Amino acid sequence: MNRFEGGGSREAKIEYLDGDMRIVQNGSHVVCAMTGKFIPLDELRYWSVIRQEPYADAAASLEAEKRAGALPNQKRSA
Repeated sequence: MNRFEGGGSREAKIEYLDGDMRIVQNGSHVVCAMTGKFIPLDELRYWSVIRQEPYADAAASLEAEKRAGALPNQKRSA
């Protein structure tokens, strides 16, 4: 989706899939779950299928994985 197609300047609702995404509600951007930064849809590259969250960059994605205890050899907190 091109950032100039529909949606105006509102937040899009996205279903995050493995290697793909489905736009549920048109919008121009999503908000990073870790940083709060606006991410234009055409720049969205990082998300969690399990948590259904978008991330602004690889560092934000890694931090989310750490917080979730989802990294290999990482003990999950009870």
